[in-house]
Amino acid sequence: MSTLKNTLKSLPALALSCAVSTAAIAGAPDKSIVLVHGAFVDGSGWEGVYDILKKDGYDVTIVQNPTTSLAADVALTKAAIDAQKKPVILVGHSYGGAVITEAGNDQKVVGLVYVTAFAPDAGESVQTLTATPVPGAPPPPFLPPQNGALLLDSAKFAEAFAADVDPKKAAFMADSQTPWSLEAVGGSITTAAWKSKPTWYLVATNDKMIPPVAQRQMAKRANAKVTELAGSHAIYVSKAKEVAAVIESAAKAQ
Repeated sequence: MSTLKNTLKSLPALALSCAVSTAAIAGAPDKSIVLVHGAFVDGSGWEGVYDILKKDGYDVTIVQNPTTSLAADVALTKAAIDAQKKPVILVGHSYGGAVITEAGNDQKVVGLVYVTAFAPDAGESVQTLTATPVPGAPPPPFLPPQNGALLLDSAKFAEAFAADVDPKKAAFMADSQTPWSLEAVGGSITTAAWKSKPTWYLVATNDKMIPPVAQRQMAKRANAKVTELAGSHAIYVSKAKEVAAVIESAAKAQ
């Protein structure tokens, strides 16, 4: 009898516990985030954004695309998308924007976020988008191609790519560059996902790699919801909190 009484007494607590657990589950984000890095860097640059998104309950995957060809990078990104159990917000920085423009056609993708990124249309590539320089914009400090790939001049990397990043980190980024294959630069889009998927665009107004005027033009063409922030091309590193907020706003809108 005493056992029965104890069980009955514990029922309210058990009910409350179940209610809290159910509420926690119900309040968990219902989207997964897939992050795609751009040229010359790897996925580790997303660490600050990743930490914020994870703290806020999101499932986050970072694609380590090798930037050897658009097709290879899209294939790896699609594999990451296919592994998700929830609808996906697909995020691309710089050249990663070209990757998500193609990979974003996957049916699991419900929104695209471009972070100071290229947003090509069908038949376009990064090469065609940059063929005509923006008047007055400083040219990126590319070194002559070697072995079919590009690198940036390490001595000019911080100023061009990461002017608002901690100098030690910017120096490390400069000295740990990943070659950007000319095949990836010239890879053309077959179907632009931004034509059929809700799109967000973060313009970095101090970017010296992709001129802000070009960013605004691509964002307008993609009918994107635009956020403008003062920052370098590496704004996803220097202002992780603000970048994460843009991504979360996209996730909550879908």
